[in-house]
Amino acid sequence: MSSKTSEAISQAVAAMTERAGKYLTFKLGVEEFGLEILKVQEIIKMMEITKVPRTPAFVRGVINLRGKVIPVVELRLKFDMPAVATTDKTCVIVVQVSHSSGMVTMGAIVDEVSEVLDINGELIAPAPEFGSSVDTDFILGMGKIGKRVVMLLDVDKVLSRKELEKVTAASKAA
Repeated sequence: MSSKTSEAISQAVAAMTERAGKYLTFKLGVEEFGLEILKVQEIIKMMEITKVPRTPAFVRGVINLRGKVIPVVELRLKFDMPAVATTDKTCVIVVQVSHSSGMVTMGAIVDEVSEVLDINGELIAPAPEFGSSVDTDFILGMGKIGKRVVMLLDVDKVLSRKELEKVTAASKAA
């Protein structure tokens, strides 16, 4: 094995070990995803969402969360999944997203919250490569939990910088 190959392997192992930790898991359809628990502020029931005109389709609108107006995105639409009717399990995960101008609080609508998992670094595989035409930068890794695979998301990269600017502008306009 060449020194470049062994260096690349040790960097990948270090990156996966670094990603070990607690993740809040949730479902969109049959797919299961996870968010770093330290990025999650709270989980709330669906509430009335005020639509903001001229926002991207995946931006559902804004909510008033204890006097603070925060934007809410629908992850199904962001991930090009079909929209579904809201159920009693549908909820909003309120997260803290790092932005160029600081932290942004926003909500993400999910079909259902599952559980908090403590995922060991050895159980996290790198994000799959699909070539340059598919952006997977928002995937931290793939958690292998028994026979399940949980896509671990980097909440700071789920929205592009431009999308995040539009979302924050929508909350300020409301």
